[in-house]
Amino acid sequence: MKRWSKLAKRLYELVDGSIDFKLHCTVYRMQSRRGSTDLPRYFITLAGEIIFDYPKDFVPKSGGVKSLAGGALTKIYPYGNDISDIGELIREYIDTPKEELFAKHFDEGGWELANILKAADKRIGKRRLQILAKNKKNQAMQKVIAARLEAYNKSKQRFKGGANKRGW
Repeated sequence: MKRWSKLAKRLYELVDGSIDFKLHCTVYRMQSRRGSTDLPRYFITLAGEIIFDYPKDFVPKSGGVKSLAGGALTKIYPYGNDISDIGELIREYIDTPKEELFAKHFDEGGWELANILKAADKRIGKRRLQILAKNKKNQAMQKVIAARLEAYNKSKQRFKGGANKRGW
C-alpha cells in the first residue's frame, strides 16, 4: 500500500472543499512491562467532531474485531485489525471512476466508510446526495450530507444575494 500522505492527498482532491472534512490515520505507541505495540486508528472529523472512529466504534471491550462473516469475532485488537483493509478500501474508492462511483458496491466489512466518502465527494452532486440520504442507518454519512447541503444552500443564497445587489 502507498504511504498515507500520498493516499490522503489524493482523497482530499475529491473532498468537497466547502465542508471541514478530515480523515486521519495515526498510530499510538503502547508501552508495557511485557513490551510494546502500535495501536492503529482511523478517524474522521467533520467541523472538529469525530463522526467515524476505528477501532473505537468497531472493537468491543472484549478486544475482538468483528469480521465480514456474520459479525463473528475473529481478530484480537491491536494484533489483528482492519487497518490495511480500510486503507485498501480508500485506495479502491479513489481509483473508482466518477461514472461507476455511485452504483459501485464496496466490500467493506461493516464500516460503511464508502458511503461516508461518497457523501463528502464533490463528484457526487446534490441530487445523488439526496438519494444517499435515504440510508438512515449511517449517522456519520447523514452528518456529512447535511453539511454539504447546508454549504450548497449558503453558496446559492450568497450568489443570489450578490446578484440582487448588483441589479442582475
